[in-house]
Amino acid sequence: MNRRPGAAQRAVAFYKPYGVLSQFTPRDGHPGLAGFGLPAEVYPAGRLDHDSEGLLLLTADGRLQARLTDPRFAHPRTYWAQVEGVPDAAALQHLARGVTLRDGPTLPCRARLLEAEPELPPRVPPIRFRKSVPTAWLELVLREGRNRQVRRMTAAVGLPTLRLVRAAIGEISLQGLAPGGWREVGLRL
Repeated sequence: MNRRPGAAQRAVAFYKPYGVLSQFTPRDGHPGLAGFGLPAEVYPAGRLDHDSEGLLLLTADGRLQARLTDPRFAHPRTYWAQVEGVPDAAALQHLARGVTLRDGPTLPCRARLLEAEPELPPRVPPIRFRKSVPTAWLELVLREGRNRQVRRMTAAVGLPTLRLVRAAIGEISLQGLAPGGWREVGLRL
């Protein structure tokens, strides 16, 4: 298929709920994507673990799927992480510089403390609540996507992740979507 340079390519933005797999087939008691009425022939470009929620892009275009997932293109991915504890400036700087994980150092990223909890629907089931341990919301913008990377990064600075939401990939965001909802989008890559 020939494309004009800069032409928008069609994809589906899907709000993957907590507990759902990033594949169409259910497994190990977790539902897949098949029950959400997504268009035929689309497949996930990337993944989110079953215990994470948020934006998942799907496409029927194999070249677009490869471009979205290839680390060479370093598409920014924005995550909101509710963490146990409140980060100080040193923890945020450490995250931003990159942390060393078992599989090597992470790339530098943007890391900031959100002033208020993001407007999100309640998670089902809700996260554990402990009166004696405060929580905070961080925003991390990564340009790489290792397995469970955000969770491992926050744990490395002493802030275990309680809830993780991918809020955006590039300019495409969750805005206007409810968990399980989707819309067609045009991507310029």
